[in-house]
Amino acid sequence: MAHTAELIAVGTELLLGNIANTNAQLLSQSLSALGIDVHWHTVVGDNPQRLQEALDIARRRADILITTGGLGPTYDDLTKQTICAAFGKPLVLHPDILEDIRAFYESALHVPMPDNNTQQAQLPEGCTVFDNPVGTAPGCAFEADGVHVLMLPGPSHEMEAMLHRWVEPYLRTLSSDVIVSRDIMTFGMGESSVDALLHETMSRMENPTLATYAKPCEVRLRATAKAPTREAAEAMLDPVEAQVRAALGDVVYGVNVGGLPEVCLALLKERHLTFATAESCTGGRVAERITALPGASAVYRGGVVSYWTEVKAAVLGVPQPLLDQYGAVSEECARAMAEGARRITGADLAVSVTGVAGPDPDERGVPVGIVYIGLATPEGTFCRKMDSGRRRRDRIQALAANHAFDLIRRYLTGLPIAPPSLEGNP
Repeated sequence: MAHTAELIAVGTELLLGNIANTNAQLLSQSLSALGIDVHWHTVVGDNPQRLQEALDIARRRADILITTGGLGPTYDDLTKQTICAAFGKPLVLHPDILEDIRAFYESALHVPMPDNNTQQAQLPEGCTVFDNPVGTAPGCAFEADGVHVLMLPGPSHEMEAMLHRWVEPYLRTLSSDVIVSRDIMTFGMGESSVDALLHETMSRMENPTLATYAKPCEVRLRATAKAPTREAAEAMLDPVEAQVRAALGDVVYGVNVGGLPEVCLALLKERHLTFATAESCTGGRVAERITALPGASAVYRGGVVSYWTEVKAAVLGVPQPLLDQYGAVSEECARAMAEGARRITGADLAVSVTGVAGPDPDERGVPVGIVYIGLATPEGTFCRKMDSGRRRRDRIQALAANHAFDLIRRYLTGLPIAPPSLEGNP
């Protein structure tokens, strides 16, 4: 039987933007893996009337309702009371749970349990109790009128612990299908260009499905299949992935990978090669992204952030006549920076970035968004020009860092340094 779920997050602090609703993301990922379709996310404040209204709507359109938040001991923690009233379920005191809460206060906090914590031990009659191994608020589940209602605590660490320990086994008994997704990662083509190539295919698909998502500076395609087993779903996704690769070519850089830095790290390790960086407008972003990964020390030797022209000359050895003639933002400078970084670090490869991130053109009038990325290798030095237009400074820097990693990827896999099209980078 196919199930449809709605997630209802309870908490005024969510509506005010004081905290992010990370619980919804984690729950959606979990339910998707279990083959349960999540069709709605709802957020409601600590208000019984508005929660009642949300429940009235949700129970008409979903047969699994999962709430987070409002299970605490304070006056505004009214989720259980409101849900029980909506479904005609009386609250029943569980003495064993009450004693567990009392013991927690006395042994862990060394204080008597406040009287208002008693309401945390009151649960819907006949419910399945979800023990809370990291907090005082237990969760629970019950079925009424063909709807499964699950109540979980709001603090993320409590919700996550309960999800894996109790909720997933409970929900697994309700669904006979699994949902499997593949993230096909691309760089070098904008979302509109990707959509133009695949729109007709995507519009005809029902199961599996394919959709594009514009991430910062790249595009992800998510292929999703629903089937009785993971193996069957994976088999359904194989031709979809093949079709995407055939349509997009070498702008596809990986499947189910975290990003370009991870791909480059794996390629460099596989080939026992090292690299270094020389950065100007990116201010060390390339170095930061590779060193954030475990195992980066095996491939990354170091780098120079040569923000001033004088540093480019004195540290990296960029010839002053070259700087005088072409300027710091030029192909010639990018090539010399990469060669200097490779020379002074002894790395097998070195990548450089120099450009104008804004908000104003440089002293020679080079416009915002022009960036040159160099790559020095044993076979010679390559360079790519990026023109992103007048974007936000941080977006230009992030996009330039992605270009640097893309150059490394292409060199290590024997691809042309310039992708088929760079006109529509996200």
